[in-house]
Amino acid sequence: MKLLSAILFLICTSSLTYAQDLPGKRDSIYSEVLKEKRIIQVLLPKEYESDPNSKYDVVYLLDGEDNITLLSHIQQFAQKEKQVPPLIIVAICNTNRSRDLTPTPLKNISSSGGAANFLSFLKSELIPYINKTYPVNGENILCGHSFGGLFSMYTLLSEPQLFSSYILADPSFWYDGDYTNKLAIQKLGTLSGLKKALYISGREGDMKGMGISSLDSVLKLNAPKDLLYKVVAYENESHGSVKLKSMYDGLKLAYSGFRGKDEPIDYHPMNGIVLKGKPFLVHNFSSFPDIRFTTDGTTPIPTSAKMERENMFSGPVQLNIKSFTRKAAYDKLAKGTFILGQAFTPFPSSDKFSPGGVAYQYFEGKWDSIPNFKKLKPSQTGIADKDFNFGKLPSKTNFALLFEGRLEVKEDGYYTFGIDADDGAKLFLKNKLLINYDGIHSSRSSQTFLVPLKKGFYPIRLEYFQKDKGMDLRVKYLIPGSKEPIDIPKELLYSAK
Repeated sequence: MKLLSAILFLICTSSLTYAQDLPGKRDSIYSEVLKEKRIIQVLLPKEYESDPNSKYDVVYLLDGEDNITLLSHIQQFAQKEKQVPPLIIVAICNTNRSRDLTPTPLKNISSSGGAANFLSFLKSELIPYINKTYPVNGENILCGHSFGGLFSMYTLLSEPQLFSSYILADPSFWYDGDYTNKLAIQKLGTLSGLKKALYISGREGDMKGMGISSLDSVLKLNAPKDLLYKVVAYENESHGSVKLKSMYDGLKLAYSGFRGKDEPIDYHPMNGIVLKGKPFLVHNFSSFPDIRFTTDGTTPIPTSAKMERENMFSGPVQLNIKSFTRKAAYDKLAKGTFILGQAFTPFPSSDKFSPGGVAYQYFEGKWDSIPNFKKLKPSQTGIADKDFNFGKLPSKTNFALLFEGRLEVKEDGYYTFGIDADDGAKLFLKNKLLINYDGIHSSRSSQTFLVPLKKGFYPIRLEYFQKDKGMDLRVKYLIPGSKEPIDIPKELLYSAK
């Protein structure tokens, strides 16, 4: 009786765990293939609450009741670090693990060898149900540990189109006399052109015992060139603990090159006016590992010239820059235009102006873009000198500023001007609009412009408005021969006497 009570207790608490303790939503589907009801736990991204029209990649997780909590924490951390996008997790809970996850029957493992049926369940029932019920985009990842890793490799070799990436934590490749290795020798060639990703982890000192070392050798000899795969042995891990690092590193491999859904390609200057026969530098500050460019306006391809940290060009240039990730949906494209022109003609002197800062006018009002200052009356005026501070303005929201004066240029050459603003800003030099960063921005990015200047004095004007909290305005420039942008020195800015 005590034993029966204990078994009943475990069954009940297991059911409660499905319903109460696991993250996400409990769901189920009756499988005609398996002739049983299957429990799944579905975890939607937090972003879905505010943007229900978005579609997401899906991670199908084997041994779901044991692994969904761990994977959910790993995914959230990786997303915060801009290594993966928001994901849906579909955790498949077990009914008969040894049956479903093993490809061949073994006498010493009861009911083993049902992987083909379980794979059929995934292909014909579960994945279609998830596609119909949840906001998915068709990109799927399969993640499995131990027997789950064995089944994941079996799936890659049997139905590779079902998933784009496979994460295998300490897979049991020893099963049935290295059956998976033999299957891999037969099937790896069929993966050519499919551009799959495969991550396999094991434990230092037990790679051979798990059959991972021999499969690694098979991959080295037979894997197609476009199969992105990695085999890793972790030190000081157990068969259970190896899951944590494996899931994290496996997701990073699946999203190789991903640097955040909204992160732009960071290069400067972004646009400009250049002189014929005078080359100019474009700096690449992006963290994307593979960035390519063209200079004739065509869209870069993976074999286009690689964007280095410093890139020398001669104008005119229609610069197209593209970051390539493993998943084309997350590739980024940026465009810059550098037209041929002449160096601006300066004023030789500024006798009627005093150095130390430019004049400013302060306006109050509610705007979503820079207002027409000619139709407004300022509520405060002054000089934006070394003592000027945004914190001393009457308001931190719903205001606008107009800065006007002259800029002294000490030597001929290319100058890069930059604005980083929240909210909108426009920068003019000698009444030429260099940077237009008007409007309210969901995310900030520096805007830059390259211009050839001669020694002398130039009228400069900066327009800015601030609507909500988060006020910030930075104006910098990069002078000839320098590699670091700086604040424009106040002694080089002049206001009318």
